[in-house]
Amino acid sequence: MGAGHWGVMFVVDRCLPSEWVNPAPPPGLGWEDIHIWRADLDLPSASLAPLEASLTADERQRAARYHFPAHRDRWVAARGILRQILAGYLCIDPAWVRFDYGAYGKPAVRGMGEHGLCFSLTHAEGLALYAVTLRRRVGIDLEVPRQDLDIEGIAARQFSTAEGAALAAQPAGQRVEGFFRCWTRKEAYVKALGLGLSRPLDRFTVSLGPDPALLADADDPSAPERWSFHAPDPGLGHVAALAVESQPCRLSCWGWSPDAPG
Repeated sequence: MGAGHWGVMFVVDRCLPSEWVNPAPPPGLGWEDIHIWRADLDLPSASLAPLEASLTADERQRAARYHFPAHRDRWVAARGILRQILAGYLCIDPAWVRFDYGAYGKPAVRGMGEHGLCFSLTHAEGLALYAVTLRRRVGIDLEVPRQDLDIEGIAARQFSTAEGAALAAQPAGQRVEGFFRCWTRKEAYVKALGLGLSRPLDRFTVSLGPDPALLADADDPSAPERWSFHAPDPGLGHVAALAVESQPCRLSCWGWSPDAPG
């Protein structure tokens, strides 16, 4: 398969930093499974080269638009690792993976759409997360909490009334954490829906506490019964959220490494 290999599976409700491990034989993906992969995007040139070689000409052109080499290399790594992961499930060469794009830019494995292997990816700074499952919509988001944001102003514009009230009710020292819990859960849900910026963030409500959940959706009242939310812990000070259509599901944590044997 070239650069990179697989990890050891854990069946858990929450992914913890100690559980992002590798390597092991390629994992099996059952109907109830959701696999989350964590990967470091700051790779040495020797590890980055085979990932870049798997990209299409269009992807290389997109990478070349980045002004800073570090940003370009992280994008190449994120895309190349995605190809490695998907190719492992499809049992093909990473360079053979092809993508289709929805009306709002959501990628899907060509020929499958929402009826086969489904995935979502996110990255922040030098860390990436990938969610992979079968025949269900899925979205994942990763953020690095910042203390310099106007979280009250953003919440006033983007959060639902209930979310804004929940944020205001939190102790001052916990509001940044609560804000990013809410934000990642909202982003994960929108990514799973595949509607991009066309979906107003204040039209649905998620929880801000430790237990992630979709509480209400003004445009789809039955959605909270169909969607499950999870809070994988990627470590390194990051905050992440996973939204997946259907309940229950079996969440497994994996680590991708360019140095794993195989």
